[in-house]
Amino acid sequence: MTDFLQRIAKARIEEALEDSPVVLVKGPRQSGKTTLVRMLEREGRDYITLDDETVLSAASSDPVGFLRGLDTVIIDEIQRAPELLRAIKKAVDEDRRAGRFLLTGSADLMTLPIVSESLAGRMETVSLYPFAAAEMMGTEPNFIAGLFEGKLPRIPKTIVGDALVDLVLAGGYPEMQRRSTARRRTAWVRDYVDALIQRDVRDISEIERFDELRHLLRILPHYVGQLINLADLGRNTGLDAKTVRRYLGLLEQLFLVRRIEAWHRNDLKRLVKSPKLAFIDTGLLATLREMDAAGMRADRTAFGGVLESYVFGEILKQIAWTGDDIRIAHFRDKDGMEVDLVLENANRQCIGLEVKASATVRTDDFRGLRKLSEVAGAGFSAGYVLYDGDTVVPFGDGLFAVPLSILWSP
Repeated sequence: MTDFLQRIAKARIEEALEDSPVVLVKGPRQSGKTTLVRMLEREGRDYITLDDETVLSAASSDPVGFLRGLDTVIIDEIQRAPELLRAIKKAVDEDRRAGRFLLTGSADLMTLPIVSESLAGRMETVSLYPFAAAEMMGTEPNFIAGLFEGKLPRIPKTIVGDALVDLVLAGGYPEMQRRSTARRRTAWVRDYVDALIQRDVRDISEIERFDELRHLLRILPHYVGQLINLADLGRNTGLDAKTVRRYLGLLEQLFLVRRIEAWHRNDLKRLVKSPKLAFIDTGLLATLREMDAAGMRADRTAFGGVLESYVFGEILKQIAWTGDDIRIAHFRDKDGMEVDLVLENANRQCIGLEVKASATVRTDDFRGLRKLSEVAGAGFSAGYVLYDGDTVVPFGDGLFAVPLSILWSP
């Protein structure tokens, strides 16, 4: 597996370069951003990486002078020199030609005030995550819009059982895909985490106790799929809740984890509003948790939470490809009725997705979806149980059991 696979986000980036002065491709380090933007080089477009310490020093010390003379340019790892953003704003205000600046960032710059102040209305952002299953299989799914309408795509290729476990635990990082053994993947993850903490965390924060952040990152995989309890996390890491919250925010900025907010409406009082935890890449998650395929095949007890994170990550990637305004949330009420994922579009129509690691689906598996339907009323479009099977089965009006393979079906 190599990172020359076709990236579905490429078309969206090319489209943005046609009318936006600045395009930012953001996503985790080692997700393939540099490879992709260098494919988009055209005659006259310079390439500069701020991972080069000499270049970084020049850009930081004299941002305006650094950009002088650059007509169209790719600047890689822009989060390392946020001072450049004001200079880019000045250059764009003087010359608003489309496609002048193509930036990449391994930290979420949109959380920094300097970005919203400097580049509002001048920059389009495209997220690039590790490979989606569809990219690895050479398909281009667009099933989310159909789900809202209850129209399911055909599913020509199902992956079930042990093959599904292998797919989920491998994740999507190009470098993880190249390593065929758990030992080699573990070695890469160890170096990857060290590089993130020693370099990227320093770029976006002023924390000094890096061992605390490492410890939290080792603990978090055991909380995947659960409601986030800062006090509990604090007890298990020796940190106070305020510090845990800050560190979680840093790990989100680096695109490692994501808090899935609770779905609710302002007029509904009996809904739990705590977020849940997900990892964006399940290869990273499984390696940090010391999971291996052989163990998961023998005992799937822990696989459910990992599979839920996997589905979340695949949907996150597909929303990034389309740029659609779709919010991902979860649903839980005070009586414990829950739905793993809720997708809500700009029209406030929602669908529920329940993720099941079993090959068998029962009527009781739809209890949470039926409750969501009751609570959402006319805003509920359909509910789906995604399961380890190969057949679409209707379970009542707007309710279906659907193979997990729908995630990469065209």
